[in-house]
Amino acid sequence: MKKSEIRKKFKLLRSQLAQEDIESMSIDIANKCLELSIWDARYFHIFLSIAEQKEVNTEYLLHVLQGKDKEIIVPKSDFETGEMINYLLTDQTRIVKNQWNIPEPVEGIQIAARQLDAVFIPLLALDKSGHRVGYGKGFYDRFLSRCKKDIIKIGVSFYGPVDEISDVYTSDIPLDYCVTPNRIYDFRKK
Repeated sequence: MKKSEIRKKFKLLRSQLAQEDIESMSIDIANKCLELSIWDARYFHIFLSIAEQKEVNTEYLLHVLQGKDKEIIVPKSDFETGEMINYLLTDQTRIVKNQWNIPEPVEGIQIAARQLDAVFIPLLALDKSGHRVGYGKGFYDRFLSRCKKDIIKIGVSFYGPVDEISDVYTSDIPLDYCVTPNRIYDFRKK
């Protein structure tokens, strides 16, 4: 299937989820993440969920990261340049929703992409090779291209993979893992 078809299908599926199901599955995903062998890493980049898009609620993952005393980095999207600016999340970080309802830091301590060890990545869908379908703006592929080569890329999804995304681009960067409420998919080269 093409990305546009997959995007439409999974937006519809997510729109039909009840809030209690989103919360329950988000907790399951956070708990499943504890099984990953990533916890020696120090700098974790995580997106803040767009509730209106019925994304995985990353609040529970944030609690896991805080409990493990990790350095947490959150993005701010620049829609003029198509880039993300990354900020260290602290007790003083003020978060506000932008015009697309994306919760973002207002300002703070910037962290370079190459400093990050692991990144939790939003997605609408993925395939069995670890390629993802997002909202189509390319923010994460541009961001990941600036990260160090061995950064751990973890998608989080309510749903398992489709067989194949037929229009993958050479600039698309595949995931290392995807965590769903019931399973961890490992896409790393064996």
